[in-house]
Amino acid sequence: MTTIKIFRLLILIVFLMFTACKTEQTKEKEILRPVRYQVLGKTDDTNKRTFSGVAKASEQTELSFRSSGIITKLNAKVGRRVKKGDLIAKLDNVQANLAYEQSISALNTAKSGMNTAKSSLERSKILYERGSASLSDYEAAKNNYQTASDKYESAKRNKDIRQTQINYGFIYAPTNGVIALSNNEINENVSAGQVIAVLNSGQGINVSVGLPENIVNKVELGLKVQVVFSAIENEKFAGSVIQVAPVLDIKASTFPVKIKVLNPIEAIKPGMVAEVTFTFNEQKSEVHKVLTVPVKAVGHDGKGNFVFRIEDEKENVGIVKKKYIHIGKITNRGFIVVDGLDEGDKIAVAGLQTLLDKQKVRLQ
Repeated sequence: MTTIKIFRLLILIVFLMFTACKTEQTKEKEILRPVRYQVLGKTDDTNKRTFSGVAKASEQTELSFRSSGIITKLNAKVGRRVKKGDLIAKLDNVQANLAYEQSISALNTAKSGMNTAKSSLERSKILYERGSASLSDYEAAKNNYQTASDKYESAKRNKDIRQTQINYGFIYAPTNGVIALSNNEINENVSAGQVIAVLNSGQGINVSVGLPENIVNKVELGLKVQVVFSAIENEKFAGSVIQVAPVLDIKASTFPVKIKVLNPIEAIKPGMVAEVTFTFNEQKSEVHKVLTVPVKAVGHDGKGNFVFRIEDEKENVGIVKKKYIHIGKITNRGFIVVDGLDEGDKIAVAGLQTLLDKQKVRLQ
């Protein structure tokens, strides 16, 4: 055999070997599909639910007038620190002042009438004692004095009421705090009970959250929760339920619940959005361990619910086998396994649609 023929033969052999290896690798790739898996373990039989809420000062007071009028003075700038007794806002009090002046005039008139009736009574008494006046005249004088006296007392009460109504046109800080909200401006006409400003006082932070009716009965005073603020990264705060409303908030269709943040920091500001996680233990007497399987790992066919359990694992390669299971209720961790799987089993959790029973796969 010539050298050229030997060389050609060698090239052919190398080519065939390379093609065979490539075909084998391609075949291996087609068979060994990558599969994500999870090792099953038992966890507490608890149910965690998370709801959004809003941070508020531990003591928050809505300030409003008890009468209507036009605002003539307003010291309710947001962020302003105030002390107890500081003037927050004032009304023009035109009608209240006019009514007060009229009450003073009526009081003076009533006082004058009472004094006149008293003098008349004293004269009638002297004349009666001397026999110069009849008993009926004396009794009439007493009745006139009593009527005048009653009018005077009524006028005094009316004057006090009018004075109080003037005071309704002033808002003073009920305690030390910070103005958190101001809704109005000077020269604005406001009505009685309309919120003019909100005063935050106290050093604590509460979180208000609304719970649906199927959850609120699980919440008790003192229940410990976890609070996370989106504006504060990598921080978790402990909380405790301090108030559960007994009636539904019609506007939100939820039951208001108040949580006290047990370890607040200065970075938490009223108005921040919070995520509150409630953990409910389904077994009241003791913590019960259950086996759960992710929802996405469970398939269903005509025979029932199934998973792909990984067996014969060796060097990240295994065989998936279709395993029918009996599942219970769903929790935040997945379905509770009633029968069919054991703790420590490995199951596929992704790509179930492409898997076949007894298929060889590569584990990821």
